[in-house]
Amino acid sequence: MSKKIRIAAVGDNCIDSYDQTGEVFAGGNPVNVAVYTVRLGEEASYTGVVGDDDHGTFMKKAISSKGVDISHLKTLPGKTAVTHVEIRDGERILGEYEEGVLADFKLSEEDIFYLASHDLVVTGIWGMIEKDLPALREKDVKIAFDFATFYEGEVLERAIPYVDYAFFAKDDAEEDLKDFMIEMKEKGAGMVIVTRGEKGSMAFDGYTFTTFGIIPCNVVDTMGAGDSFIAGFLVGSLKGLPVKECMIMGASNSSVTLGYSGAW
Repeated sequence: MSKKIRIAAVGDNCIDSYDQTGEVFAGGNPVNVAVYTVRLGEEASYTGVVGDDDHGTFMKKAISSKGVDISHLKTLPGKTAVTHVEIRDGERILGEYEEGVLADFKLSEEDIFYLASHDLVVTGIWGMIEKDLPALREKDVKIAFDFATFYEGEVLERAIPYVDYAFFAKDDAEEDLKDFMIEMKEKGAGMVIVTRGEKGSMAFDGYTFTTFGIIPCNVVDTMGAGDSFIAGFLVGSLKGLPVKECMIMGASNSSVTLGYSGAW
């Protein structure tokens, strides 16, 4: 039996609160990637912080119940982050975001050693650890970063030179998109991967552009679809699969998530 891949997700978490229905779901970009990694049969941990409120208790139980290691999920006095969500014509509309104790999230030296014990560390634009990426890179661990729809700014400039996999969500014309991906590669990213909604995805390794479409499915809720793609792609890449197969794994994982309400 081959050794399981271990992915360390670190950074933001939040309660997705669907105000129309009163439903609440545990989520957040790195949290989602960790859960989807385990769903694919691999191992994952989540490092972050929650408040000492009911939402924090709910978050810890929810993540742990999915088989994700939460040994480095800390609790601070205060409120757990909340994102208010509305579903309109099958699409999720993100409303007010309450950051709560995440505003005080910082990695300790012990956290950094723990993260570096994994095969890969994944975080994102709201993760607040871009300043720690050089220390992680020094420990020779691969790094993935979800820049989402942020195509410029201080966080991008600080993070991208240390990133092995730079993920974006962008739906430009193909030639404009290629120019953007070349620019991100020149800033230091190892590989640039862009999800394009119904148009599929595109990846650039500095030499070749690779594209893949979507896997048709019944769309119930788009929450977590991008994070599912990231998890599938990363698992495929860490297994040594060709880029196209990694993209197929990402799209397949997304198609599962699109079929139900909430991220997971």
